Amino acid sequence: MDMKKRIIVELRNRDPAEVAEMVVDSSHSESGEVEGLSDKFVKLEVLSMINVGLNSLAKLPSLPKLRKLELSENNLSGSFETLSEKCPNLVYLNLSSNKIKELSNVEALQNLKSLQSLDLLNCEITSLEDYRESVFELLPQVTYLDGFDQDENEAPDSEADEEDEDGEDGAGPTGDYDDEDEDDDEDEEDGSEGGEEEEEDDEEEDYGEEEEEEDERADAQGQKRKRDVEDDGEDDEDDEDD
Repeated sequence: MDMKKRIIVELRNRDPAEVAEMVVDSSHSESGEVEGLSDKFVKLEVLSMINVGLNSLAKLPSLPKLRKLELSENNLSGSFETLSEKCPNLVYLNLSSNKIKELSNVEALQNLKSLQSLDLLNCEITSLEDYRESVFELLPQVTYLDGFDQDENEAPDSEADEEDEDGEDGAGPTGDYDDEDEDDDEDEEDGSEGGEEEEEDDEEEDYGEEEEEEDERADAQGQKRKRDVEDDGEDDEDDEDD
């Protein structure tokens, strides 16, 4: 898909003036220039144009709010004056895997006063002697080069920092624990109710057994009285015969 069509798709019928992020990675620029973007993208803060076949940034529109620009895997070799003119507030710039060979190719980035992070990995310039020291000296406003500062400290991961902050503030998903507590309480209630029912059943069984025992005793006593009566009757008959 060419870059113009891709931008139309990414807009999804939104007004360009309301869009803050645009990603057109792996689309195709037929002219090797930036296509489909205009000065209407006044609120655009993040723009990613990775592997789109760019040879030049001459037609990049004015993007005053742009803070992050991804341009890796293109054919750019220099002429970055356009960036300071059109994107003066850039903080992060990724130019890795481009055709940047000399320090003079990035000299124009001196005018990006807000630039803090620059990525030049997989460019020929990284093979120069004292490459890192030279770039930091040329661009003193840059704090992180290829992900590390001058003391080899790694650049912080903003997404990870946000997750950590969320974890600390939220102190974990409390709702799940509440549900578990409620379930435990319900189980305890069910258990106590079940115990009471079992006790009642046991009492009924004991009562039934007592009744049966009383009935058996009553039957035994009745049979004994019957035998006694019969025995008395036989004794009377014997007396009459005498």
